[in-house]
Amino acid sequence: MSTEPETTQDAEPGTPGADTAADAPEPTGEDVDRADPSPGDGDGSGDEGTEAGDGTEAGDGTGAEGTAPAEGAAQVSEAAAELAAQRVERERIERRKAEKQAPIEAGGKLSGTAADLLAAVRAVESGEKPVAIAFREPDPAPRRAAPEPARQPRPIVTPAAPAPGAAPEAVAAVRAVLAGAGAPETLAAQVVAVLGEGADDRLREDPWQLLRVPGVRPEQADGFARTLLGAECRPDDERRGTALTVWLLEQAAVAGHTALDAPALTAALSQRSVPDPDATVQSALAEGEALAFQDATDTAPPAPAAPDDTEEPQEQPVRILIGLERYALAEESLADGLARLMNSVPKQDGSAAEWERAAASAPRSAGELIRAVAAHGLVLHTGGEASRSEAAALLHAARALGLRGWAAAHTSGGRDGFAAGHGAADGAAEHPTDGAAPEAATVAGLLSDTEGPGRDAEGALDLDVLVVLDAPQLDVETAAMLVESLPDGARLVLSGDPGVLWSAGPGRVFADLLAARACPQVASRTPDPGPIGELVSGIGIGELNQVEAPGKEVVIVPVRDAGEAVHRTVQLVADSVPRAIGVPAEQTQVITPGHGGAVGTRALNTALKERLNPGPGRFGGFDPGDRIVHSPAPGRALPGHVVKADAEGLHLDCSGAPVVVPKERVEQTVRHGWALTAHQAVGLRWPAAVVVLPGDAAAALTRPWVYTAFGRAERHLSVVHGVEQALPHAVAEVPQKPRTTRLQSLLKAQTPTTG
Repeated sequence: MSTEPETTQDAEPGTPGADTAADAPEPTGEDVDRADPSPGDGDGSGDEGTEAGDGTEAGDGTGAEGTAPAEGAAQVSEAAAELAAQRVERERIERRKAEKQAPIEAGGKLSGTAADLLAAVRAVESGEKPVAIAFREPDPAPRRAAPEPARQPRPIVTPAAPAPGAAPEAVAAVRAVLAGAGAPETLAAQVVAVLGEGADDRLREDPWQLLRVPGVRPEQADGFARTLLGAECRPDDERRGTALTVWLLEQAAVAGHTALDAPALTAALSQRSVPDPDATVQSALAEGEALAFQDATDTAPPAPAAPDDTEEPQEQPVRILIGLERYALAEESLADGLARLMNSVPKQDGSAAEWERAAASAPRSAGELIRAVAAHGLVLHTGGEASRSEAAALLHAARALGLRGWAAAHTSGGRDGFAAGHGAADGAAEHPTDGAAPEAATVAGLLSDTEGPGRDAEGALDLDVLVVLDAPQLDVETAAMLVESLPDGARLVLSGDPGVLWSAGPGRVFADLLAARACPQVASRTPDPGPIGELVSGIGIGELNQVEAPGKEVVIVPVRDAGEAVHRTVQLVADSVPRAIGVPAEQTQVITPGHGGAVGTRALNTALKERLNPGPGRFGGFDPGDRIVHSPAPGRALPGHVVKADAEGLHLDCSGAPVVVPKERVEQTVRHGWALTAHQAVGLRWPAAVVVLPGDAAAALTRPWVYTAFGRAERHLSVVHGVEQALPHAVAEVPQKPRTTRLQSLLKAQTPTTG
């Protein structure tokens, strides 16, 4: 077993580290409580609760005494434009909310489905009816084409500088309320941004509204309320219960869930000293702060009753889910949009023969993909890094047929790598293409109109075929915006590796679609090459195999403790890998389980900076030449390096794009980037990767983390191994942690299941 790259041995990799909150298990009450993403990160190597809401760690340092990132930077950028697009989406949701009936008071004015659900919840909790009977509904209506959603073009909005948009007098009024109760005055701008004008009066009337500010924890809101209310502050205050319900659902979203089982939510409320959790949930439902849903359990349907059986047939069990309207609307919008795409593609478009000729001339897997896309509006394509050649072949074939085809990747690095590596796709040479690279953009750039084909007169993306690479990274809100942006007749291909970590945001869109089997699925037969590809492919099916690595492609570096792990990591990046493998330090990426702890990103970045780019760090700890990761929004990680610092702020180069981060935003949105977490690294690859597996991460290892971390290396993988047998156990027995979502059941209600 090798301890240096220059000593070639068979590879038996070490262990990766802790998983992230984005992949947290379906929460019990305790799980929901732990999903809090407040940016203290914790000291454990896993840093559970931070990496998901912060696949980019954007919120670090924004606890109750910090400040939330302001909306946008001083110039238009891909990330800032994405935020603008998201604001437009929020406005659309608010318009939908405004079209509903008048505000609901204590459940007395509920009607229709909402009233039925609330009555059913109460009936089940009182024991009056069993769950299946209380939630009986008529059979779903026959499948129909989803209506075309109303669209509006999303213009690029130049974001304001990070100064708060609220009036100074509103911020001053809130600051006075906070100061009078002993709360940090620095929260004033955030409070106004969240609660709007009149925020000071809202805080006086309901101090627990402070809990809506990102980073504020329940105990801090309770302390604020005690100061303001005095003896009137009680644990059973209805205002407290409603605020905690919303907060717990938000924390569940940080952990990846779009809804929670009602028992999990009530258990979490009990842990927060809410005396009557059931009544609290009912109150939140009646006030419209949360919504109730029913979801059929995954049990076999009951056998039909005999013809002469007079008893009522047994109903399929269902579970009660509680969620926030924001994610409910996103999942429902996504399901409607996907159904629209599946129903809107013409069965005969006059090009069947051309599609077949393109498929016949392509390699086997690419040909299967082309045939599926020819006849269907939605196709799922699964495979590893090598399968991207099949997506490129599809886009080349579409171009040869006169169609407008684009690819969209999760990161700018993924976009550039795809375009650069597939200028003449295999199997496309016989088609009259110019050999140019496929058109590619990032998902964020596509939605914000800073990249891509632009919009047509109706506000839809002006394209015919869209291939979304890195599809597992789509959260439910981004996916809904993307699908709503596609015109009728467009073909959508969601392509990605189902073995990698899921999205940083809520939902598991790609996995839900695969499980629903509502559209064709094409599995790539193109294996990832070399020893690294062989190793990662085995991990994907739960096997940790030894692989032959004659070119030192995979090397194990065993360590005994945290100090040795840090020392060996620095040695590998700065000396061994450049000397033995020929990959310079700037092209070698360190991946570790979490941000905190003795071998987290903070400790490793400190050690790597001292060795590779020492300096005084005069601008927020940064110097020109430092490798960084910029986090303009939660779930976004833009690797780059520092160019300079001046009065404007910290000047960065992120994949060739200049970015200026104002001084007041540096601490919240920029970190050193020699070492990243696996969630920050997903969607990117480097010539060499050093995966650090400290001993304290053993209990949190999962197969997806191992698969993702090891798969970031192209030519060389070094594994700093400190967890002994925890790695093979994780690969064989610890799969992706479940998330509670509704998309699969929504799709099944609208579309038939394919074989």
